[in-house]
Amino acid sequence: MLRKFICVFSPLLLLVACVKTDSTPTPATGFLSRTVTVNATTYRYQVCVPADFTPKQKWPVILFLHGAGERGDDGVQQTEVGLGPAIRQHPERFPCIVVFPQCRYNNVWFGDMETQALEALEQTIKEFNGDAQRVYLSGISMGGYGTWYFAARHPERFAAIAPVCGGVVPPPTFPFPPAAAAEISVEKPYETIAQRIGKIPVWIFHGDADPTIPVTESRQMAAVLEKFNGEVKYTEYEGVNHNSWDRAYTEPEFVPWLLSHRLEK
Repeated sequence: MLRKFICVFSPLLLLVACVKTDSTPTPATGFLSRTVTVNATTYRYQVCVPADFTPKQKWPVILFLHGAGERGDDGVQQTEVGLGPAIRQHPERFPCIVVFPQCRYNNVWFGDMETQALEALEQTIKEFNGDAQRVYLSGISMGGYGTWYFAARHPERFAAIAPVCGGVVPPPTFPFPPAAAAEISVEKPYETIAQRIGKIPVWIFHGDADPTIPVTESRQMAAVLEKFNGEVKYTEYEGVNHNSWDRAYTEPEFVPWLLSHRLEK
């Protein structure tokens, strides 16, 4: 009787073992909701994870800063303009992790908004095995300004940056907080930012018919950065108004250019 019981039960043990082995959970991918807490305030952000994600390898990471129109606290709008739609349209072009923090109403990418964005970036790197040597920064409009200022304040953090329709000197109708404005020289604002950025590779995008942020903002930054012998690419779209991001983020070489750079250890 004992021998018969073993013969019948053994296949069941094998079946149970197979089920356990095959039931390893698949990592979640796509646009995922997350939160980060800074100074007792909780902020929503999203992370886009590629479909072929595996925690067994390190991944490049892009931090995206949205424009003024996507400010809020819903944790969603920042993925609906700019880089988010480009990813949804061509996910195969983005073999990387992308972080989408959200700036609160009546704020710009400065102070707590900068802190929460960088904290979201750090959390993402830890959660999804991000490669600290391949971290990139891009933003549109207000986020384009944020891109210049983040890079100037944290030049050791980013392997390459791509500001889109941004600038250094804000329009009179959209003044920076005094503390942010005080960081640049009134006489030489573009030189101040360029010196702090140093030799970070930069690809600048702007439409020459932009009525919101003058194209001269990007032209002047490109010219000044070239004087510092940095790696600078400048793309100006003829006849394009403020929305130059749809063209910029669907440039076939945009992501390969970003991912070709890494920080030196």
